[in-house]
Amino acid sequence: ARVPVAHGVHMLVRVLLEPRNALVKQYQKLFEMESCKLEFTDDALLAIARRALKKDTGARGLRSIMEDVMLDVMFDLPDNTGSSYLVEAGHVDDKQPILPVPAARPKSA
Repeated sequence: ARVPVAHGVHMLVRVLLEPRNALVKQYQKLFEMESCKLEFTDDALLAIARRALKKDTGARGLRSIMEDVMLDVMFDLPDNTGSSYLVEAGHVDDKQPILPVPAARPKSA
């Protein structure tokens, strides 16, 4: 049975966030392995969910969409150890590059 789009988007966002092995948690763990931090804005998660509905792939398509969004940043991750990343809707919809925000270093006296 099909779920209405309004409900479908929010259900897909829940699939990205809530299960024990949720995709967002998996990517955050991968980033932690490189001493990096990864965050997604609510708009970015909604954009990923909308893209899955638009492609008519539902929850099964979320992984391939996440891989598409995260591919370049994952490739460069080892070179940017200690950085933070914030994924926003523009990275999903417009395929803008996800650039690292270097970690704040304590100022020396």
